[in-house]
Amino acid sequence: MTARVGRPEHRAPPEVFYSEDEARKYTQNSRMIEIQTRMSERAVELLNLPEDQPCFLLDVGCGSGLSGDYLSEEGHHWVGVDISTAMLDVALEREVEGDLILGDVGAGIPFRAGTFDGCISISALQWLCNADKKSHSPPKRLYKFFSSLYASLVRGARAVFQFYPENSEQVGCYNIKIVELNTQHMVCICVFFLCLFVGVSGKLPMGLGAQQGEETTGQVQFTNARLRFKSLKGKPAKRSRDWILEKKERRRRQGRTVRNDTKYTGRKRKTHF
Repeated sequence: MTARVGRPEHRAPPEVFYSEDEARKYTQNSRMIEIQTRMSERAVELLNLPEDQPCFLLDVGCGSGLSGDYLSEEGHHWVGVDISTAMLDVALEREVEGDLILGDVGAGIPFRAGTFDGCISISALQWLCNADKKSHSPPKRLYKFFSSLYASLVRGARAVFQFYPENSEQVGCYNIKIVELNTQHMVCICVFFLCLFVGVSGKLPMGLGAQQGEETTGQVQFTNARLRFKSLKGKPAKRSRDWILEKKERRRRQGRTVRNDTKYTGRKRKTHF
């Protein structure tokens, strides 16, 4: 009988669990890349950012930069924070387009007030619910994180967290700590996404599968259907010629060395049998 594998956050602290081998395995897993891209797409959709305008975003628990890749493809600038040195080393090797910072977000977000236009976090928030050291107090670390994050966002910005709560008590812990901040947050938990509105309360994002014009309620709707995230922005298909040219142009603007464009750029190779 095969032993059941426990949740990663129960096996070791993130900086230990994501060793060099684990970081590379995570980043090279095609299924993981697909999931990270879809989750990032939904998170950015919930941010409700201005169209056709690049924003400065924070990626909490950026890891090897898989979610940051999507932010770059959307034309945004970003900074990623992660506690795993191995993950950030892989991100550097991949030459991600965002800036990377090694840090423990449970100790607070180290940026001055009003720095970011928004924040996303994919599969990282649940790590703060564990006490990896004797000095760790999950409620205090959550409070420190949310309060410093609130200060680092511009007024009217949003923060979207995709996370995997272990139980209802964990979800309640997030709610309690946010209420204690005594700020004008609006909270909506929807299908493993926690959406925070900073300052000015806005219209709640439409849930997946909801029809245009339907009234949004505070009740979470559950379904057994596997809904796929769809891009409605008409962006070039990934790995297409237009997508490659856009990425190369962004890197040129950043001062990086990029190969010259030719008639062969983005051309698919023939399959040889």
